[in-house]
Amino acid sequence: MFPDSFILRISDQKYIDAPALLKTLEEPSPVSIRINPSKWDGIPADAEPVPWSSNGFYLKNRPSYTLDPLFHSGCYYPQEASGMFIEQVIRQTTDLAGDLRVLDLCAAPGGKSILLSDLIGPDNLLVANEAIRARAGILAETLTKWGSGNTLVTQNDPAAFGRLPGYFDVIVVDAPCSGEGMFRSEIALKEWSVSNALHCSERQKRILMDVWPALKENGILVYSTCTFNPGENEENIKWFIDKNEAECVPINVSGFRGITEIEFEGIYGYGFYPDKLKGEGFFISAIRKTRSQGKTHIRSQRKTELHPGKNDVAVAGKWTNFSGDRILKWREEIYAVPYQMNDYINLFQNLKVVKAGTKLFIMKNNDVLPTHELALSQSLKTDAFPHKEIDLQKAIAYLRRDNFVLGNTPAGWNIVTWKGVNLGFVKNIGNRVNNYFPVEWRIRMNLPEPGSENIIKWKGDDPLH
Repeated sequence: MFPDSFILRISDQKYIDAPALLKTLEEPSPVSIRINPSKWDGIPADAEPVPWSSNGFYLKNRPSYTLDPLFHSGCYYPQEASGMFIEQVIRQTTDLAGDLRVLDLCAAPGGKSILLSDLIGPDNLLVANEAIRARAGILAETLTKWGSGNTLVTQNDPAAFGRLPGYFDVIVVDAPCSGEGMFRSEIALKEWSVSNALHCSERQKRILMDVWPALKENGILVYSTCTFNPGENEENIKWFIDKNEAECVPINVSGFRGITEIEFEGIYGYGFYPDKLKGEGFFISAIRKTRSQGKTHIRSQRKTELHPGKNDVAVAGKWTNFSGDRILKWREEIYAVPYQMNDYINLFQNLKVVKAGTKLFIMKNNDVLPTHELALSQSLKTDAFPHKEIDLQKAIAYLRRDNFVLGNTPAGWNIVTWKGVNLGFVKNIGNRVNNYFPVEWRIRMNLPEPGSENIIKWKGDDPLH
């Protein structure tokens, strides 16, 4: 099942129990999710907490996320458990009370970005970047559903961040790798080769060197992969530190059973091996920058074409908790930018921005059209729009963009909810209700017979709901 060259190499890695690892890689992968604490306080029934995550849980079975309205509304996200350990690395190396700028360099599909967004809080900045256009779109969708207002999504090669010297306090590089930690997937197995692993190692070096100037002095670079290969892990970290003024930062893992500490010529790395813990294969290490390479100077810039009108600011203030100095107008669209305006303009001038914070509404022929991003935003005021609770059948119809009937609904804009959570906008125009779920996100699946839905069950759920 596994390549001979892979088996031979891991057999020589002293910190790996090769027979036990190979046996475990033939078993099904664990299923885990992270809950969005700003939207949902439920706990999955029959679930086990992920030890190193504040909001992570292992599920006993893999549910149908497509048929679960809570997934589409951003109440939780399916994230691999080992990767959630980044929370502990950030907590141990970074002062979260400070004014933080964080870059998630290889961010798609978005699991680590939403974790970082929660961790740093609403008043700090996360730039979530993805170089590949299609994957950048998926990343933007994930962050829109999560609803946090502190994130900018960009689509850039790592070298572009060299235009922002010393700008970021933390840079996370979850580097493209040979994928050995995902060998329970046939796709990962088919794509693996010795030559591809070597190619990945060289690409990782280039990524690290390209983005390094953007980290400020004493800033932290968190490097991770989903492979067991030393040439992509500790040997790459050693190579990088030898070429830069940096030091490896040890992480205290004593409170977490099964994590393997890897020491290599002064390098501290942490391996997650599926035979020793519940998760996929993963490697992580933290690097501190010990010398400045320059600093980005943010100039005060008055961009009159970006200034919203008084009415725009008033509507944003009526509907959301965003402060007025974060409101920006681009043509007919009104946004709440995720950070200070001068910083935002500077980033916009240097990077290709895919998602510029939260798009709140569009002005069209003196009409105000609220957006789906607004409906899912954590900063939407609860009394901004009438809410209409619907059942699961109608929630699936909404996600399919089907027409359906709503009784006792006020005229105009309404938000439909399921289990009290916002799904999105509808508009009652009298003779019908228009469905404003995004066309590009609509699902194709139908709901099975009542009672046979394979969606997550939560503690305290009414079994007849």
